[in-house]
Amino acid sequence: MEWVYLTKEGYDKLVKELEYLKNVKRKEIAKALEHARSLGDLRENAEYSAAKEALSANEKRIQELEEKLSRVQIIDDSHSKDNKIRIGSKVKLLDLETEETLDYTLVGADESNPLEGLISITSPVGKALLTHTIGDIVEIKVPAGILKYKILEIN
Repeated sequence: MEWVYLTKEGYDKLVKELEYLKNVKRKEIAKALEHARSLGDLRENAEYSAAKEALSANEKRIQELEEKLSRVQIIDDSHSKDNKIRIGSKVKLLDLETEETLDYTLVGADESNPLEGLISITSPVGKALLTHTIGDIVEIKVPAGILKYKILEIN
């Protein structure tokens, strides 16, 4: 079994989505199906077809979430005393080329959102940062070239 690594916040977000899909969205789709059936001939009823597609997509997402949540490992935000970067670490980096500081949180692939500073431990940057400590300079090969970062903080 392959684990799905999530922060507590990421886990709570998926649980909330699952509850919404089961308790709210299902009822909305059921009402839409009922209404579409009342319109008559189901073979040429676009509303009925759309509601059936919505039901199928909703049930598929519910199944995906339930399966994913059955394999979750929640990331513990506390770190060992060696202060190395791990999944769940919040890091402040200095880009040695641009002198810009960057803030990232290392998360599992399912929670990754680079626009929010959440980078996956399976991404080139995430992989390269793992196990490094404050003061280390990390060179990361990415499709656009080589990035050089100095690790300023780990939380």
